[in-house]
Amino acid sequence: MNEHEHVAPGWDDAADTLRGLAARDRFSGVVVVEGAGGPRLRLALGVADRAAGRPVTFHDRFGTASVSKMLTAAAVLDAHVAGLLDLDAPVVDLLPAARRPRTLDPRVTVRHLLTHTSGIGDYAEEDDTQPGYVPDYAALWRTIPSVTMERPDDFLPLYTDLPPVDEPGAAFHYSNSGYVLLAALLEEVTGDAFVDRVTERVLVPTGMTSSGYLRLDEAQPDVATGYLPRRRGAPWRSNVLAMPVVGGGDGGCFLTADDATRFARALGDGTLLGGEVARLMRTPGPRIDVDASMGHGVYLLEDGALGHDGGDPGVEAYVRYDVPTDATVVILCNGEGMLDGAWRAVREALRG
Repeated sequence: MNEHEHVAPGWDDAADTLRGLAARDRFSGVVVVEGAGGPRLRLALGVADRAAGRPVTFHDRFGTASVSKMLTAAAVLDAHVAGLLDLDAPVVDLLPAARRPRTLDPRVTVRHLLTHTSGIGDYAEEDDTQPGYVPDYAALWRTIPSVTMERPDDFLPLYTDLPPVDEPGAAFHYSNSGYVLLAALLEEVTGDAFVDRVTERVLVPTGMTSSGYLRLDEAQPDVATGYLPRRRGAPWRSNVLAMPVVGGGDGGCFLTADDATRFARALGDGTLLGGEVARLMRTPGPRIDVDASMGHGVYLLEDGALGHDGGDPGVEAYVRYDVPTDATVVILCNGEGMLDGAWRAVREALRG
């Protein structure tokens, strides 16, 4: 165990399971579980850079996919608190026609976007019952150069003509396009670039100073490269061509585990960005199923937890505040098919 790792009493079985997964190349990443009184589990396992053979450390920044939607929501709600927008304002009143979908229902509000009830068509539809289902996100960027996807408006051609999947406010329907549109809206009402606004109004005030919207095509220190699944004996390939070159409203911020822990704790204890943003994020919206409701950018689970998960090519992540045990859980992986096994090990230890 290195100096930064920690295994509290009662967490040995979880640690052994995670180490076993890493030994079989079924986990690569960081797991951090912290209670109000301090760490319960801190493990950094696997390989951050397979070409150099560099192991994962707690300093590494990991792509977090849709976990980053919580950051987008926090920035939008911060703008609301500052009086820059009304959550129940129609999007058509805030965004010029050139920055919004041609098929956008004029009844869609900011709140609809935050709670995934807008019903707008999704450029990366995840519901396999929908005609626009996208089974392979990476395949989108085989015909569209991923390096051109730098700002919210760059995504607009992908969903501007998509038909709505539902009426505004009718039901929960997860939408990546909705959060891309939120990023454009945030730019419009603040005059700031989306990534700058989130950095200055969410990351820095929350103490998440090691994290940020890193470009995949730039050499950066302390980054865990995301690796795509491979056949046995085939070379490892990174996700640099399988994702937008830089994160945006619907995902892609690079976080350290400790920075993600800071966010989860502030959201969970109600202090995030002065408290009002935390309260708004935790305000229940639509019911998703028997196990969860949607807040404003965060899932509210029936087991007494809140948070968000995410998955992209070469990336899996989960950030959670567990109310019953007053614990934050952060699992960041630089590979696919790794999150479920790690979460099962942590969940068993949490529940004792």
